Amino acid sequence: MPELPEVETVRRGLERHVVGRRVETAEVLHPRAVRRDPGGPAGFAAAVTGRLFTSAERRGKYLWLTTDDGEALLAHLGMSGQLLVGPPDRPLSPHVRIRFTFTDGGPDLRFTDQRTFGHMTLVPFAPGAPLASEAAPSPGALPAPGATPASEAPPASEATPAPSVAASPGVAAPPSVVVPPSVAAPPSVVVPPSAAGLVTMTGVAPVPDAVPPPDVMTAPGTPVSVLLPAPIAHIAPDPLEPAFDAKAFAGRLVRRHTGIKRALLDQSLISGVGNIYADEALWRAKLHWARPTETLRRGEVTRVLTAVHDVLCDALGAGGTSFDSLYVNVNGESGFFDRSLAVYGREGQPCPRCGTPIRRDPFMNRSAYSCPHCQPRPRRAHR
Repeated sequence: MPELPEVETVRRGLERHVVGRRVETAEVLHPRAVRRDPGGPAGFAAAVTGRLFTSAERRGKYLWLTTDDGEALLAHLGMSGQLLVGPPDRPLSPHVRIRFTFTDGGPDLRFTDQRTFGHMTLVPFAPGAPLASEAAPSPGALPAPGATPASEAPPASEATPAPSVAASPGVAAPPSVVVPPSVAAPPSVVVPPSAAGLVTMTGVAPVPDAVPPPDVMTAPGTPVSVLLPAPIAHIAPDPLEPAFDAKAFAGRLVRRHTGIKRALLDQSLISGVGNIYADEALWRAKLHWARPTETLRRGEVTRVLTAVHDVLCDALGAGGTSFDSLYVNVNGESGFFDRSLAVYGREGQPCPRCGTPIRRDPFMNRSAYSCPHCQPRPRRAHR
């Protein structure tokens, strides 16, 4: 399954090659590709035709193209989905599920999906629930294990939008936003001067050499709401977007009472992290995948979040991880972060840090990879 770096790589390609163009035709070649669209193949094609794509955006593993009339063409790549741009007259692959042509006569866009687990649908926007820090823990201290959790953010259907805020390039980001000093927000990012403005997100992530996030417990909690495609309004922010609140993540993490890897895969807690990058981040943080979240100390939570941030940025700089030809960018090129993997898929090979053979354990019908020396298994473990 493509994870955040792979999806962000595709999003950047769409931003470069598709944004600013108007759809001339939309042709659905396999009904499963639009199985979640209420209009079906014919309704989907008719609704998309004539739309102008104004931005390419992402949250976690989902990406979407915003249209000029305020809707979103939402896509999930599934296990083998590809969004490919190329000459309109090139041969049609048997795995192409949807084809878009444009009024400028330039390169077309093809949604190719060998296993047909991916999908596309045209949906409205809805306000995503803000991920605000709970008020219970004081700055600098994690809540006590077993403490009663503060109420979670309301579902998107109950969220009340704040007054819209006009874009202003000079507006500073709120304190909870982690913005590396070398990375300027693009003009399309609208950051409210108030604590809870409603903003339109973009999928732009920090550059690979971005500085790591600060200590997770020092950032004051500032709720930030964003407009998201309605079907994914419940998904938590990912570590590379402005809406991510490190303090709220830390508070919810230690209240999960589960294994740390399972928590990192929980898209309602943190989005965009999958099996590969969870293992890689935990190796960097020197924590075992079954470590109970309620036993994590402040410094360990900081290490986890910093490791997640760094490994995602490193993978993004390498164009993602490609184990086969099914993951490529919009130009059909593979990523090469698989050459930098420390533990994932390396059972029996030496740990790059200490030389101990890497161990593989069964985990949620998949696998968890770790170094037995650098990441000792806790006495009380969650699977």
